[in-house]
Amino acid sequence: MDPSTSAIEHKVHARVGLLGNPSDVYYGRAISFSLGNFWASVRLQPSDHLLISPHHTHDLVQFDSLGHLVNRLNNEGYYGGVRLLMAVCKVFYNYCRDNKIDLQGGNFTLSYDTNIPRQSGLSGSSAIVCAALNCLLDFYNVRHLIKVEVRPNLVLNAEKELGIVAGLQDRVAQVYGGLVYMDFSKNYMDDLGHGIYTPMEINLLPPLHLIYAENPSDSGKVGICSSHSLHHEQREQLTILEHKVHSSVRKRWLDGDKFIISSMEEVANLPLEGRAALLENNYTKFADLMNRNFDLRRAMFGDDVLGALNLKMVEVARSVGAAAKFTGSGGAVVAFCPDGASQAKLLEEACHEAGFVIQPS
Repeated sequence: MDPSTSAIEHKVHARVGLLGNPSDVYYGRAISFSLGNFWASVRLQPSDHLLISPHHTHDLVQFDSLGHLVNRLNNEGYYGGVRLLMAVCKVFYNYCRDNKIDLQGGNFTLSYDTNIPRQSGLSGSSAIVCAALNCLLDFYNVRHLIKVEVRPNLVLNAEKELGIVAGLQDRVAQVYGGLVYMDFSKNYMDDLGHGIYTPMEINLLPPLHLIYAENPSDSGKVGICSSHSLHHEQREQLTILEHKVHSSVRKRWLDGDKFIISSMEEVANLPLEGRAALLENNYTKFADLMNRNFDLRRAMFGDDVLGALNLKMVEVARSVGAAAKFTGSGGAVVAFCPDGASQAKLLEEACHEAGFVIQPS
């Protein structure tokens, strides 16, 4: 493919944090995998001028009426994917400049599409950024000059440009794809600037289910964020509260709070045990680890931050004996039925009765 004349397109899937979150920002460990159900794609087309093309739905700027505009903002917020594409262009350019990587090539048009539910804890923003980064790597033919271990940092830095608070776990899973074990130990992060990332065979995973809430006001969409029934202003308040509590937990961790430190260390050890359990096909043990991960997060952050609807999804799964935890910080839940198909059927029935969408992942 000649990058000067041909379009380049990359697709990156959503991800599920299976064990270890949120210890990735506390020098911990994680196991995550990419999710085939949802994806984001970015297309780079060489052009005379550099253009970031808005999405016809996610970056909507034309409305039927003032009421339509306000309703859209109440349900979707103000931001689409254009700012993500602009941010990754800036971070990519600056990294190449700082590392003396010469960028030979003309201008281009970047466009994107996605079916990842917004604010669902499935890393929709980072999927767009990661797909765009892949396009830039190929367009400028510099993939061999930017190590795969470094690329998650670039994706995260682009999101930090926009004030998105997150860790490396999601970006590692999306850069590598498949099932990945990650170690973010302090000595690795300090010495290397990144963790140690080990791909695992995806067939080590048992059958898993994804649970999320469907938008009652727009049933034609696949799904949306956990706070789908709230107005945008209320969602912003919840986000502010979550950031405050995250900051509080981090401050307590930095200040040597014994409960936070011991709890986060236990969370960080779960992927170590989980990796061994997967390799030994010990799925009963793995189910216990999933549940423990959620319980520890709940104890550290509290129910107000986790949110009533998020808690309800976990409770519905546990009501039939399934293991369950958040896929990220909330919005969707990953569940495992250690007792097999009959239990999975009960889980499906319980989710449908509660009004949740459930899909095999």
